[in-house]
Amino acid sequence: MVLPRLDIHRRNRGEGAVVTLAGEIGPATAPLLRDALEQCLRDGVTVIDVDLTTVGSCDARGLDVLLSASRRASRVHASLQLHHPCTQITRLLAVTGSTPLLLPAPTAPVPPALPPGPVETASSGPPTDAKRTLEHTARGPVLQDGIRLRPLTRWQTEGMREDIADLDMASVADTPGESFHDRGRFLRRLAASARRPGFALLVAETTGLVGCAYGFPVGPDGSGGRGLDRMLRESIPPLTACARFLLLTQVVAHPHAQRRDIARRLQQRLLTDRRAALGVVLLHPADQTGQATFESWGWQNMGEVVGLPGPVAPCVLILPREGPTRAGR
Repeated sequence: MVLPRLDIHRRNRGEGAVVTLAGEIGPATAPLLRDALEQCLRDGVTVIDVDLTTVGSCDARGLDVLLSASRRASRVHASLQLHHPCTQITRLLAVTGSTPLLLPAPTAPVPPALPPGPVETASSGPPTDAKRTLEHTARGPVLQDGIRLRPLTRWQTEGMREDIADLDMASVADTPGESFHDRGRFLRRLAASARRPGFALLVAETTGLVGCAYGFPVGPDGSGGRGLDRMLRESIPPLTACARFLLLTQVVAHPHAQRRDIARRLQQRLLTDRRAALGVVLLHPADQTGQATFESWGWQNMGEVVGLPGPVAPCVLILPREGPTRAGR
């Protein structure tokens, strides 16, 4: 069994210190964090900035360590603040009422919700829920912040699946594409994909979740199944010469001005990380909004393909992996 790991790096800056964490904060690693923060206070550090950019999750015990360190810092006229928490940690702080205690007060105004355009993404949920989550999602992320991409493990994916489903619904609220998918179907598709060997999921975050892409490899050492692999190769000429490609089950981007860049970075990073030369996505043939969305993200529409699994002949779109100078990280 692989034990959770937490790497801790401290960088002093005058009377302050930046403590950068990488890994998971849980029962096995919380004592390491406690020791590092207590050492800062013993050394007379008056401003402790904890960078969580590369922390995947934090449990209640880890939160208790952070709150205890913050209280001790206050008693000696010092301060402790968290920066760049992931969505799971942000939610944990919110539900426990710890946000004002550990996060700095926002300095940038949150932009108003943007009206949905004619093209967003390829999935959604019931209209009433979609309107609610569109308002929530547009209000949540501070879009001026830098966009970070972060891979999730299967366990982390399970913990964030409701947030991902909220984003999925918000991405196409009040657009024609919302009629082709619902929340339950999205969650079932995500759960089924997560069981595939080679499954990979990336999220894009600012101060909240703004994008997601996931899929699994097909081809040598992939998991798509010989039948699907063979039918796709026989139907789509570009796949014949491609030893391995990635079947992207979903790409979702927050409906704002940066959504194309978010989607492009997610899908290209996923292809690069899985060492796949080509991405493939299957859409309902009547989902014109979804097809137009993927085409705006650089996908090539190959038309409907007969003989693939499913009640209707799906529309197949393909996307080559870009070179290292264009894909972006």
